[in-house]
Amino acid sequence: MPARRIALFLFGALFCGTMGLTVFRLLASEGVSPLDAAFLAALLLLTPWIALASGNALIGLAILLLTPDPPAHVVPAMRGLRPGAPRGRTAIALCLRNEEMVPVLRPLGPLLDGLAAEHFHLWFLSDTQDPGFRRDEDAAVERFRAARPADAGRIHLRRRSHNAGFKAGNVMEFLDAEGAGYDYLLCLDADSVMTPAAVLKLVAALEADPNIAILQQLIVGRPVAAPFPRLSQFGMRAGMRTWATGQGWWQGPKGPYWGHNALIRIAPFREHGKLETLPDGSAILSHDQVEAIRLHGAGWGVWCLPEEEGSLEGNPPALPEFMARDLRWAAGNMQYLSLLRLPGLDAMSRFQLLQAILLFLCAPLWGLAFALAVAIAATGGFDAVPTAGLVLLMLLFWLGQHAPKLAGYLQLLAQPAQAARYGGRGAVLAGAGAEILFTTLLSPIGTFNKARFLLALPFGARVGWSPQNRADRGVSWGDAARLLWPQTLAGLVAFGVLAATAPWATGFALPWAGGLLVAIPFCVGSSSPRMARWLVKRGVAATPEEIQASRRPGSSDA
Repeated sequence: MPARRIALFLFGALFCGTMGLTVFRLLASEGVSPLDAAFLAALLLLTPWIALASGNALIGLAILLLTPDPPAHVVPAMRGLRPGAPRGRTAIALCLRNEEMVPVLRPLGPLLDGLAAEHFHLWFLSDTQDPGFRRDEDAAVERFRAARPADAGRIHLRRRSHNAGFKAGNVMEFLDAEGAGYDYLLCLDADSVMTPAAVLKLVAALEADPNIAILQQLIVGRPVAAPFPRLSQFGMRAGMRTWATGQGWWQGPKGPYWGHNALIRIAPFREHGKLETLPDGSAILSHDQVEAIRLHGAGWGVWCLPEEEGSLEGNPPALPEFMARDLRWAAGNMQYLSLLRLPGLDAMSRFQLLQAILLFLCAPLWGLAFALAVAIAATGGFDAVPTAGLVLLMLLFWLGQHAPKLAGYLQLLAQPAQAARYGGRGAVLAGAGAEILFTTLLSPIGTFNKARFLLALPFGARVGWSPQNRADRGVSWGDAARLLWPQTLAGLVAFGVLAATAPWATGFALPWAGGLLVAIPFCVGSSSPRMARWLVKRGVAATPEEIQASRRPGSSDA
């Protein structure tokens, strides 16, 4: 692994140096003004993340195209693995907090049907405080148990009277009590779906390699009609496949944990995964990566299995939920700044924390770079820069930023059997085109949202870790306007300044300011049932699971 990490570091250094030199040469044709220097600095600070994305994408694409079994190439425990009857006992833990129970319970029946009762028990770990939700939760679990008399003895509901430590505290309290009698924990979220085959494969891997503490499977979006999650998760799936494959190749046993759809060896997790509060007394919100680095430091392996089959989740149904989730994650990941200074962390553990921070810290950098570019154009600073040079600069940063999903699409087009799972190469191209247009509009909206929050965070801005809306819904024009007027105003200001001072630059501003300007209609349109029906009818951005389900007898596209 050290040689692989050195190779990635050298690639990143070469990438950052090349990008920095290219930008400098473009801007320095007539000297470097203070605005130019600030713009150059913002872009240089963004290049490490873009280098990481590009490196992971290239490595992942090579493994996906050139190896017969990419997951086994990344995770040695999968080589020659033939899952059989498990030896140990697994607790399937599903965390609840004020959830609508019908969609939660729906995938659990098929999961239990494929797993032996003597080896797998289901536990609902409830943090629900609302009395109405508690009553509904109790009744739903009882109906579920009554409908499965053969499984009644292995279906349990455990509820806490207070939710100290949020989900991490809930899980650890269970493991220190009833969970101590099991060997493994399959951690699921309320919107998780896993197949018995996927679970048995994870169990077999942990039983084949006693040094694995967590085996985190890749998670893809559940089939959905709503335009927002349908398009966003189509690109996310392509990108995560190459990113996780490439990153898994050089991270090895010091990989990530995403908090669900993962199998955990309980003994080391109980010993090393307990989380204290932060120095200010607050609970750690984004607990999963902290638990992973604790296990790294204790010598245990945390592996990411870059395999999609049989592991799914739900995604935010509309832009408001997406933006709220982003802010929850941003608040949690920014807590890692205080953990970076902890003694005893090795280089990979610090890198994992830093990577999680940069995932959100890039947002204000992108916003700063755009604002500086508008200012430079408005003051004539780009007048001496060739148009072809500006196009090249934008293209290089766009390709680098989106390299993982572009590599994922390229993999599908290069492998006819994989493309066939998505409906063929034509369907892949149609889905990719729709997703790229969608993301071009979404990116500045989301970046503006995160940047505003992060800039206000040091001054007391907070976001609650509240229950999530998972149901498809439309968004009214009034709600969209109340939420997105700041983005719209920012887009109007950017275009207004450029129209008045440098009309030639308005075309260059379109990929950024255009998304801000149309934020309100984008929000409404991407939640439209009519748009959902149009996408489903034409199979645009359909996933393999959706296509497979549509081919079953009695299925419908409705």
